[in-house]
Amino acid sequence: MNELIEDSKGPLSWFARNHVAANLLMLLIMVAGFMTLFRIKIEFFPEMSVDIITVTVPYLGASPGEVENGVALRVEEAVAAVDGIKRIRSTSFEGTCMVVIEVEEYADTKDVLDNVKAEVDRIITFPEETEKPIITEITTRHEVLTIVLYGDASERTLKELAEEVRDELTAMDNISQATLAGVRNYEISIEVSEENLRRYGLSFDQVANAVKRSSLDMPGGSVKTRGGEILFRAKGQMYYGGEFEKIVVLTRADGTRILLGDIAKVIDGFEDSDISSRFDGKNAAFVLVYRVGEQGTLDIANTIAKYVKDKQNYLPAGVSIGIWEDNSIFLRSRMNLLKRNALIGLCLVFMCLALFLDLKLAFWTTMGIPISFLGAFWLMPVVDVSLNMISLFAFIMSLGLVVDDAIVVGENIFAYRQRGMEPIPAAIKGVKEMAAPVTMAVLTTVFAFLPLMYTKGIMGKVLKTIPLIVISVLMVSLVEALLILPAHLSVGRVTSKTNSGKRMGAKFHPAVGRMLGAFVNGPFARLAAAAVRLRYVTLACGITIFLSTIGLIVGGYIKFTFFDPVEADNMIALLTMPQGTALEQTSEVVKRIEAAAEQVRRQVDSTRPDQPSIFKHVSTVLGDQPTLRKQGGPMQAGPAGVSAAHLAEVNIELLGAEERGEISSIDMKNQWRDLVGEIPGVSSLTFESEWKSVGEDINVELTHDN
Repeated sequence: MNELIEDSKGPLSWFARNHVAANLLMLLIMVAGFMTLFRIKIEFFPEMSVDIITVTVPYLGASPGEVENGVALRVEEAVAAVDGIKRIRSTSFEGTCMVVIEVEEYADTKDVLDNVKAEVDRIITFPEETEKPIITEITTRHEVLTIVLYGDASERTLKELAEEVRDELTAMDNISQATLAGVRNYEISIEVSEENLRRYGLSFDQVANAVKRSSLDMPGGSVKTRGGEILFRAKGQMYYGGEFEKIVVLTRADGTRILLGDIAKVIDGFEDSDISSRFDGKNAAFVLVYRVGEQGTLDIANTIAKYVKDKQNYLPAGVSIGIWEDNSIFLRSRMNLLKRNALIGLCLVFMCLALFLDLKLAFWTTMGIPISFLGAFWLMPVVDVSLNMISLFAFIMSLGLVVDDAIVVGENIFAYRQRGMEPIPAAIKGVKEMAAPVTMAVLTTVFAFLPLMYTKGIMGKVLKTIPLIVISVLMVSLVEALLILPAHLSVGRVTSKTNSGKRMGAKFHPAVGRMLGAFVNGPFARLAAAAVRLRYVTLACGITIFLSTIGLIVGGYIKFTFFDPVEADNMIALLTMPQGTALEQTSEVVKRIEAAAEQVRRQVDSTRPDQPSIFKHVSTVLGDQPTLRKQGGPMQAGPAGVSAAHLAEVNIELLGAEERGEISSIDMKNQWRDLVGEIPGVSSLTFESEWKSVGEDINVELTHDN
């Protein structure tokens, strides 16, 4: 009697007796999870600060050596004494310099950024030709997708259309950031010959000062009147070449005027840059769309898909619009994988439990999966985690861990009820007996994932999401197993073993029980008895297996890779020629690469007649390597927006894996590389067909003291 009274105390007993409280707790978790799921931030990859600051100083027309001596060394010397800097790396390109500053983990990146700006602003020994330094903090800003405009149109037409698309997109409520790529910036250049300067008795400085004085807006002050205050402003800023041609450079005593158009050639065009883009063999311009703040990746992708479909009807003849590098596809596939695995897990757990135990027990134990996941969704904003590729991977990982505690607790309650115990006492006794071991089992798994939260560096910021999700799922699962499940199993009727023939499943439960009992009491019992009787042999076998495993790892039979290569749905060729290579020479090498790719297309298409071509689109960029820049950070492809005639990229989008069937993108990449062959005079030519390359196997970096 005293034992029964003692068992009736505590929160576990209270929840087991109060079904309404347990159901309310379950509804609270599920409703809160559903509400949070529709409001949670969805992104391709988590945004974070990578603790890196870049200083970019344009020095147009200067060689890499001049950039290093005139800019890079002076920036390094100026910022070296700033507190919180871990490492400084600088790279000098033709016409620009980039200094990458790594920040210590203990330091506040914003404070270091302010101090770096202050030190760089104090530098007064930069060459006169240098432009204003650009100092920024690097963040993991990931684009949602790229809109491409391509066709038989001029560069100006495509850029104007791209600007129109950008402005229309950013005017939408759910899109805030979009930038142009693959096109040159506008520029008005004024060319004055020495002959004309001598003819009119002018100097170059006089012409430059005339342009400066004429093309500007100036405030003119204000005048207070009885009707109010009137502001005056002189508007003279010019934006087009024709306006500059009308600038008065010189007025003579007889009243004649010499205009800029009389002595100079005004070119209203683009900057002298080597960037050019082609898409499916036609001129192209790209609009990169990003997700910021609380905007959702899938929401943006859906909006743009509808916009692109409607926009095609308003484009000029010969110009097309499409979606390129849609990262939402990968996010959707990962979410579908989670849904598919969750559904399979639900079915398998229910069927396995239904075979050996009661249908009611199987149902409520299986419900632990959706309850635990919804509870984790509820906690995600609390722990500042979004729904992204990493968190979805953590959810998939936790599928196999989530119902273990519920199975143990439910089976113990079920066993007591089979023995004839009343429902509520059986639920109380069963959950109290298993509370300690189940809690310790969950905590053991939690402690196994906990160290990932304290991993240092950029990788630690990425991996931190995994333990936060797994621990959240396990904690909610523990609450469900100890507080909610017993209440559901404390009602209804479970007959004893002697009368089990009347319950549902009576036809197969005895057969399954006999088979399981025959295995447990037969081969398994004999093996366990032999292992205990021959304990030294058992210990020796265990040590042998352990040492064999160590030997396989040390001997190299079990390979170690940071990330296994995953086939992508595209192939990329990254070309780097020696510094100073002419754009025409780089273009000739690119044509050879494209011709080899076309040969691969014809060979593969010939093996699959009456089917779509294996290539969907081919994008070529001269003067930049956008894919390398996205994957490898600021040091991989040089400063953004600075062209280099020695760089190029060919990116080929393939049919999806389901449409390709057994055709491997890696095999096609290798075939492409073989057809291209060795090209003399190339610094590097890299072919990729893996999703998200993590870098080279070996990277050797040489440093020297100046």
